[in-house]
Amino acid sequence: MQVGRFKSPTTIIDSLTLNTDLFTEVDEILNFIKKHLMVEYIITGEPHRTERFDYPLNAIREIVINMIVHRDYRDSSASIIKIFDDRIELFNPGKLFGNLTIADLLSNNYISQTRNKLIAKAFKEIGLIERYGSGIRRVLNICKDYGVKKPLFEEISNGFMVTLFKQKVADTDKVTDKVTDKVTDNLTENQKRIILLIQLNRRITTNELADTILISQRKIKENIRKLKEKGLIKRLGSAKGGHWEIIK
Repeated sequence: MQVGRFKSPTTIIDSLTLNTDLFTEVDEILNFIKKHLMVEYIITGEPHRTERFDYPLNAIREIVINMIVHRDYRDSSASIIKIFDDRIELFNPGKLFGNLTIADLLSNNYISQTRNKLIAKAFKEIGLIERYGSGIRRVLNICKDYGVKKPLFEEISNGFMVTLFKQKVADTDKVTDKVTDKVTDNLTENQKRIILLIQLNRRITTNELADTILISQRKIKENIRKLKEKGLIKRLGSAKGGHWEIIK
């Protein structure tokens, strides 16, 4: 596991490399990340002041545990966490296991499987995992309750990456309102669902859209064409390596 504090994609100002037992890794990683987060102290009238970090620590902890439990240990590359000024990128070797898709994760419509059963069992027995297969949903709920922008989930470079954002939801309200106004005007329910799924995962494929919404790929492509004509979405990059953008 490698963790770094970056000022730019090529400038590292602090780093940590861990090669220890899996349980110790969790605490060491969280301590390093906390060292590089901003914290504000909220006076509540109680004897002890309340600390609020610019990222929800519970979400970071959940992702770190999932990285350790679910990574592909046959891959010789490291798990990598990059802390930037405005986001934290957490990359793990090994794509989603058992033909699971990101759309499945976001829709919470799947049966949990793990490639590392003994590790998962050990983490559950000591209480670090509450329930198999609920980690992503818990991260989404924690970020929502904390008032920060939704995390991004991507499969890239034969691995899985989660990006946590520092930006508060209040900072994006105007943009969200603009998109919502457009979405509610003269769109079908399927078109609204396509917009929502793209907002959750900008790299979602037409296959994943069809599987989640439960309509044919032909219908998905027809709705995407209409959304493009309305000026609501656009595709950037290649069909395989590109991503969707919501036009504000």
